[in-house]
Amino acid sequence: MNKEMEALMKEYNEIPIPSQLDFVVKKALKQKPKKRIMTKVAVGVAAAAAIFIGGINASPTFAMTMAEVPVLKNVVKVLTFREFNVDEETYKADIKVPAINNLDNKELQSTLNQKYLKESEKLYQQFQADMKDLKESGGGHLGVTNGYEVKTDTDQLLSIGRYTVNTVGSSSTTFHFDTIDKKGKLLITLPSLFKSDAYVDLISKEITKQMITQMEQDSSLTYWVKNPNKEDNNPLNTFEKIKPDQNFYINKNNKLVISFDKYEVAPGYMGIVEFVIPTDVLKDTLVSNEYIK
Repeated sequence: MNKEMEALMKEYNEIPIPSQLDFVVKKALKQKPKKRIMTKVAVGVAAAAAIFIGGINASPTFAMTMAEVPVLKNVVKVLTFREFNVDEETYKADIKVPAINNLDNKELQSTLNQKYLKESEKLYQQFQADMKDLKESGGGHLGVTNGYEVKTDTDQLLSIGRYTVNTVGSSSTTFHFDTIDKKGKLLITLPSLFKSDAYVDLISKEITKQMITQMEQDSSLTYWVKNPNKEDNNPLNTFEKIKPDQNFYINKNNKLVISFDKYEVAPGYMGIVEFVIPTDVLKDTLVSNEYIK
């Protein structure tokens, strides 16, 4: 076991996981062009990733790996800390646990890492329980895949997307993102980017516009949104607004990306859908241009 793994193991063993990420940012964001300090305080609260399990089974293979995903441009790394693997006829599971290493904010690093581990353990335990129930009722075909992607890797920002794909007849996919300011040593939340909750309506209006435009340009696309330009009585067209804590990340071009899980705003064949929000739409309500440019 190398020094990086030893350090991560020590963090997992010694620091109790809190019920939530309650980091309050004490560093106000700065409006760079005007060199003035903004008064908005960013609060880092990470919601637990949605865990949606239909059922699973298995005899566990518990592997610890150091499979390293792309190394970040500075000292921060994302590692596969553990894996829970099952491959038993019609029951399959592949659960990868990410761990952040070398983040300057050790408390944030430890809490995120423990959260990832606890969520993965809970997912695996549910996997085993559902497997047992399924076997007792006659068996079936079930599977779960859980992993992560580094969506953004810049000198300032790290965005990690964690996904869960469940296969129970059909498949469902959920995603949860954590976006970290590596220089500011804080976790960024969607509300913390804005002066008020006006962003909910602004972003929702822009997404509705993009949905309608995409469907008009490509008949193979479908979103569950009402088109004000057409008579629309489809009861499935239910999208009106994003949630205040809607899934998001900031891409490498410093643009806000809003993400929806499979089946959240569109039929299953559309999968995970994302919308890049033009900064001009947001500029008047942003706390600063620190992250969104």
